[in-house]
This record gives sequence, structure tokens and C-alpha cells, in this order.
Amino acid sequence: MRPATWIIPLSLVLGIASLAAGEDAATRPVQSPPVPEAVSLKGPLVLHLPGIAGYLGCDRHLLAGLSEGGVKAHVAVYDWTDNDPGLRALHAYERNQTEAQRVADMIVDHARLDPTSPIYLTSHSGGCGIAIWALEKLPADVAVDSVLLMAPALSPEYDLTHALRHVRGQLYAFTSVHDVVVLEAGTKLFGTIDGVLTAAAGFGGFVRPPGADIQLYNKLIPEPYEDDWMQYDDYGDHIGAMSRKFAANVLAPLLLGQVSPATRPSPTQIDAQ
Repeated sequence: MRPATWIIPLSLVLGIASLAAGEDAATRPVQSPPVPEAVSLKGPLVLHLPGIAGYLGCDRHLLAGLSEGGVKAHVAVYDWTDNDPGLRALHAYERNQTEAQRVADMIVDHARLDPTSPIYLTSHSGGCGIAIWALEKLPADVAVDSVLLMAPALSPEYDLTHALRHVRGQLYAFTSVHDVVVLEAGTKLFGTIDGVLTAAAGFGGFVRPPGADIQLYNKLIPEPYEDDWMQYDDYGDHIGAMSRKFAANVLAPLLLGQVSPATRPSPTQIDAQ
């Protein structure tokens, strides 16, 4: 039985926290954070981008779970909200493009420093938009190995073609139709990170828009919520897939290539109708 009473409160708490942070931001200086030290270290790299509320406990749980699940890598967290979280971060489109370029520069720097080590790009909610834009801004010869989009707050028909060109392996999009408060009602009212008033891709999944590259979309692996994931403390709410246990048992094997995407939904299931 699905514990519906858990789904709404967890989403609501995060949504309210994000809005409150936005209201308080007027007194805070806006300044891009420094580049994480891990970017300049040789070896595998996990580069994580939090949601619009900034770096939270759910992000720490995700990263701890990846480590427990066997992802041995330096971890770089980049809080792209510029100490200005909430709705201000959601709506700061031009600033977010600048932040996405900074993330792209970090990826390039690490790839040039250590071309043979994998780069894993992970992101949550609004941070998924920064991740996609950063991939789009990479030079032709630079790519990451795998991407995790957790509850992406992008519009469903956002064309991922240019981003997917810079993914060697798979881009996994974790979605849930139970994420009603944040990624359905919330984004219909306040907009997605790319400025569309609609239920976000993290609610019902991405839809391949007309003109998008079919072959590149083979790299997009939809991961809609499954009830079995409750055993890993994922209840389908906005931060469910960020749980430590879920990251260790489901996400880490994906990044390490221990789970074949052969049984996942095919790209034809995400075509526009």
C-alpha cells in the first residue's frame, strides 16, 4: 500500500522552504561560490548540483548513498543559487545561464586535467536545468560519463538533443506522478527552471519534441517511480529519490554500469503524441 500521507508533506515542506528562502534573500549578497577543490584533483569526479533551495540534507544523503553503493570518486558540490535561493534562483534565467557556464568550465577543467577518469553529473530539481545547460555549453570534444536527473524541474518537451551529445553513457531521469505539490502544482504556478508554466518533466517524464535527434534520445533512460522503491525510503515525493538507501541500492549501480538499461522503457515511449 502506498503511504500517500508521506508524499504530500515531504513535497510541501521543501516547497515552503524554497519559497521562504526566496523571500529572505533580499538581505543576502549575491556572489558566485568558489569552484570546489575536488574539480582540480585527478581521479573520478561526482559533480552535484542541488535544487533551488540550495545545498540541503537531501543532497548530503544522496552523496553519502552513492559512496556507500561503491561510487569511489572525489565529490564536488556546486550551489549555483549564489546564496540567493528559492524563487529568485528559479527565475534568475540569465544568472543561471552564467552559472551553467561555470559548471561547464569545471567539467572541461577536470576533463583536461585527467582525460581518462569518469565524470558523473548528478542534480536535483532546478539543478537539473543547470546540468542540462552546462552540458549544452561543453566543447565538442568534452563529455561526461553518466548523468542523474532527480525530479527534474525542466519542462517536459525541453529538447535534450544538444545536452545528450555530451553524455557518453546514459542520462537517467527519475520522475514521480506523486510529486504533486512541487512539480505539478508548483511549476504550473511559478514555472519550471526554463520558464514554462506547466507540470515539470520530473512529474510525468520527458517527451521527445518534434525535430529532436532520435538516436541521441536513446541515451535518455526514463525512470518513473516504482512502488518497490519504498523499501529504499523513496516514497515518490520530491526528495524521495535522494534518500541514502535509494542512492546506495539503485543509483550507484546505474552509475557503475552494474545494471543494464535493456529492460528500461524504450525512447519510443517518450515521443510526442
